Amino acid sequence: MISESFKFLVEELNTYLSQKLGVTTDQRLVLGNVGKALDNDGSGNNALTGKAILSLVNVEEDRVAKQQDAFVKTDTGITYQNPPLYLNLYALFSVNRTDYGDSLKWLAYIVQFFQFQNVFTPLSNPNLDIRIQKLIVDLYNLNFEQINQMWSILGGKYLPSVLYKVRQITIDEDAITMESGFIKEVDVNDTLKLAVS
Repeated sequence: MISESFKFLVEELNTYLSQKLGVTTDQRLVLGNVGKALDNDGSGNNALTGKAILSLVNVEEDRVAKQQDAFVKTDTGITYQNPPLYLNLYALFSVNRTDYGDSLKWLAYIVQFFQFQNVFTPLSNPNLDIRIQKLIVDLYNLNFEQINQMWSILGGKYLPSVLYKVRQITIDEDAITMESGFIKEVDVNDTLKLAVS
């Protein structure tokens, strides 16, 4: 679901950027490792040059949404399976344009997009994978020290960027470990005999 969620966000943002910047056949936003944004392939080319880049920088379990029950009641009985795992993904949107003004303009459009719509469901967005119940995208603030540490870990030079927390990614193998029927009757045998003396 991680890949499907990010691909969906890329498609939605590319559509929005085309509305704001004009239609083009070339994708403006691509999935990529921002740490490689300034690398080249020896001939001076880089697929991330002139692009906005969506990178995954962290994954964490959403313990608030975590379900504790390891069973599901059905019409015919009980199915035992591990509960789904809910994840929060930290998505870094960076803009790698040669013109710094263009980078800031593109970054502003990305922020504008999520200000306009930050909740995505299959009902509101039919092209969202039906296995994804909901995506909630919230701006995530970092202080200067955290920004410095993040970019040091990523191994790249700072680019105009914004970090978002994408919530409600569900990972569910849907593997059943055991099934059983309902308890319909309780039979209590009184086998204890008291001896009276």
